[in-house]
Amino acid sequence: MFNLWHLNTPSFFWGLQTNPAEDQWWEAAKRALQLLAPITHIDSLETLSQQILGEGQFGQDHWELDKKKKIYYIIKPFLPRFFIGILRRLYSTKQVKSVLSWPIEPRYAIFLWNTLQNLLILTSKQSVLFRSFWPNRKRFAFVLSHDVETDEGQVFVRKVADLDEHFGFRSIFNFIPERYDIDYNLIDELKARGFEIGLHGLLHDGKLFSSHKEFKRRALRINDYLIKFGANGFRSPLTHRHPEWMQSLKLDYDLSFFDTDPYEPMPGGTMSIWPFMIGNFMELPYTLAQDYTLAVVLGEKTPKIWFQKTDFLSKYHGMALVNTHPDYLKRKDIWNIYEDYLKAIQKRTDYWHALPCEVSQWWRNRTSESYSGPLSTAFLDQNNHLNISI
Repeated sequence: MFNLWHLNTPSFFWGLQTNPAEDQWWEAAKRALQLLAPITHIDSLETLSQQILGEGQFGQDHWELDKKKKIYYIIKPFLPRFFIGILRRLYSTKQVKSVLSWPIEPRYAIFLWNTLQNLLILTSKQSVLFRSFWPNRKRFAFVLSHDVETDEGQVFVRKVADLDEHFGFRSIFNFIPERYDIDYNLIDELKARGFEIGLHGLLHDGKLFSSHKEFKRRALRINDYLIKFGANGFRSPLTHRHPEWMQSLKLDYDLSFFDTDPYEPMPGGTMSIWPFMIGNFMELPYTLAQDYTLAVVLGEKTPKIWFQKTDFLSKYHGMALVNTHPDYLKRKDIWNIYEDYLKAIQKRTDYWHALPCEVSQWWRNRTSESYSGPLSTAFLDQNNHLNISI
């Protein structure tokens, strides 16, 4: 398979004002590779991006569901909803072993910082200017997304939008076009209020990636709905994904991947807390645990885990992208967790709040040759440790 992630080199990521040669970047990266252990088979910057962002470290069959899960999605339409919830909790708790840490997987961020540190040492420089991560030199991006899974969830969308709006936020609502009757008046209202509309698959039946033939057949309809909804983004149901097949979707950006999550049907992670390119589209990985995982699988009663992860994302200038569901937010305990998180974030001043379409556009502009935005400084202290001044 063509390396869909080849653009995402450390050079591409940092965007230095004066950029050294690629062989210097590779030498700097090689000196930091031990920080990614036990990942192996990295012999170039391209294989680095494929192993990390392309989830190559999980093997060639990573994008294939096992036989048990395929059978589950065949019989799922005939199972009672309460029983589906029980099965989901069972498989979520049984597959938590992962080569990635959770909820914070810091190795890729530390690796990128160390690579730039090595580069400055190799080139005998004490400081360098690079393209600021976010507008107005904010420390991290803050992005809200909601997947609307049922008609009952669609009815509850306005209350969720009201809550986001109450705290001064806007979000994206991802709808499933052929699972329930779409309320187009609601979509028009959300757009008028400054929210964004996206697609959440086609049917949400677990069969979108059952075969390449089936995916191509459904992709044609998904592309039609993207136009009909005026949508730029997509999140695959159940975060099933196949990056090569997804190139046929007419997307500006995608939301189907994550930095680390052992609780999803297709676990793994890109280890990235920033946007990155996958072939034709920009990927915005979610970086905070999903609401169902947090409240139902783990039994959390507060947003403590979200707070801890947000502080980490701020430290490394990442993207705090959270995905919740109106279907689950109807539960008072999940609503309270989400409301408490928004209330706390609103009080901070170190984030850039934006819609996914705005984040995608910013990151495209940031990594383009014509970038003319703000610059930040990376410098070595007296112990040759990298520091960032924004």
